Amino acid sequence: MTVSFFGGRSTLHRLHQQVQRNILKNHQARYESTKQSQSQSSRNASNPSSSSSSQPQQRTIPGPAWMWIDPLMRPLRAYGRMQKRSPLTTQLESSLIIYYLGDLCSQTVSSNVFIDAEYEPVRGLRAMLIGSLFSIPGYKWFIFLGNHFNYSSHILSLCVKVVINQMVFTPVFNTYFFGMHTLLSGGSWADAKERVIHTVPVSWKNSWKVWPAVTAFSFTFIPWQYRNVFAGVIAIGWQTYLSWLNRNEENREVVEHKTVDQRKSNSEEEEKPTKQKRKRKKKREEDEQPKS
Repeated sequence: MTVSFFGGRSTLHRLHQQVQRNILKNHQARYESTKQSQSQSSRNASNPSSSSSSQPQQRTIPGPAWMWIDPLMRPLRAYGRMQKRSPLTTQLESSLIIYYLGDLCSQTVSSNVFIDAEYEPVRGLRAMLIGSLFSIPGYKWFIFLGNHFNYSSHILSLCVKVVINQMVFTPVFNTYFFGMHTLLSGGSWADAKERVIHTVPVSWKNSWKVWPAVTAFSFTFIPWQYRNVFAGVIAIGWQTYLSWLNRNEENREVVEHKTVDQRKSNSEEEEKPTKQKRKRKKKREEDEQPKS
């Protein structure tokens, strides 16, 4: 036991020394690279003719150019790797998060969720179900849009993609969104039709203020594996607007139904005296018939 104990200690000691040597080598390499860069910059400053002939120095903000933004790019690279490995699963998970955050923002905007504790988890689950069902078709649609309508003129390609997306995808998606919300809330097909009629034209008109610019920017500057996460960030705000619009329509329908019920009750109360008068008149006529 003593031999194994001291053998383990010596192994740990050697491993510790090796780690220290590696750390020292890394520090020395960094110091040498920094020293070389400083000497190069001093030589360029002392000899401006040679510095002008050599390659221009890149700015440091701080360190090598754009290295400061590298930690922010790591999540995007990880998302891109997930997208390449399993695109459908990644898209489904992204849609669940996007639709949940959109509904949460909508409830926060429409009511004091965190103050009055009026959060409705059923609405969040309903939004996640709607997003999950349309996740894969939406993903396939944007792949189709990216692979087609590519002309020699980039401006023409963007214009065609934007117009087709706005004229085909947006009305279909908005109809599905508002109709499914109505049906999952317990409404009938007639209620779903009425809500679609009241909400889809308004949402389609307002979508022209946002999505053409987003689509053009995405197909111009964003690589295809990052277009989903870019559109998803924008879609959180858009889903917030759609959920808010759907909530307003629900409130309008509730008020309208209450108004109709109130009118019916008022008309029934107004008809009650007339019915009583008719009964009295009929009773008098029946009483007067035997006398004659």
